[in-house]
Amino acid sequence: MIQKIITPTPFAVGTVNSYVLKGDALSIVDVGTKTPEAYEALKFGLKEAGYRFEDIEQVILTHHHPDHMGLVDAFPNAKVLGHVYNDAWLRRDPVFLASHFDFYTDRLIEEGVPKEYFSWVKKMTRSTDFVGTKPLTSILHDGDELPGHPGVIAMETLGHAQSHLVYWHEEKQEMIGGDLLIAHVSPNPLIEPPLNPKAKRAKSLLQQNASLKKLLTLPIDVVYSGHGEEVRNVHELIKERLEKQHNRAMKVLGMLQGEPKTTFDLTVQLFPYAYEKELGLTLSETIGQLDYLLAEGLIKENMNEEGVYLYEQA
Repeated sequence: MIQKIITPTPFAVGTVNSYVLKGDALSIVDVGTKTPEAYEALKFGLKEAGYRFEDIEQVILTHHHPDHMGLVDAFPNAKVLGHVYNDAWLRRDPVFLASHFDFYTDRLIEEGVPKEYFSWVKKMTRSTDFVGTKPLTSILHDGDELPGHPGVIAMETLGHAQSHLVYWHEEKQEMIGGDLLIAHVSPNPLIEPPLNPKAKRAKSLLQQNASLKKLLTLPIDVVYSGHGEEVRNVHELIKERLEKQHNRAMKVLGMLQGEPKTTFDLTVQLFPYAYEKELGLTLSETIGQLDYLLAEGLIKENMNEEGVYLYEQA
């Protein structure tokens, strides 16, 4: 049995969904943002479902973004389960968090972003203000069955987040999908620091495409999404999203006629009215399309003497 609770967030995304699962264990998947308003909404939603914070035995996370794991501390008797990447945030791992400034600074340099925009590094470094502090009790891996919920399997679906898991019940053809598939918007494949500061950045868009293609192999009837309504036309929506992404990449390919260009050059062309207000998101989107074009062998990448990547048609 799945019961949805909707809570507000202070972010542009609007509201976020949590799901109470009643099985051999009483669990909640995702817990909203650490704000007083979200706490009250979650408390009310649990009461409507017949429960209190103290009754929940397991908090299960889809990913580490603050609108999904902010209120982990509100459940005094619950174990916390999720991807290992969540734990670095919940524990405030000092090495991991300290690596973010350098990670994003290095990205801006190689993307050819002018120095006057480097103040964006602080904005890109996600705050822990809206995130709880209760660490993971158990780490979930791809293929693990959820304790207390026979037949519900965790699937690693990276891309939007480097911690993203969905929970799939084959017999019921139901999935709790986090932010992998949202009915009204295509989630951003965000550029995020790796757990190991010495590792290369993940190619988030390619990860997201692979995650969506995993869903095409499953007989899914419904995805209970992290935001908005449930998704029913799952395969149709995924094919539409993948086609749109391919078409955006072809637009970028067309921009690479003539002189080689930087990621920043292309971002300004793609998002002339948005790049200054949303530099992190727009750069992430452009990087994703370039990763895609490189993987398809359609463009070439070279680094100049200043450490900036330049792109041209292959």
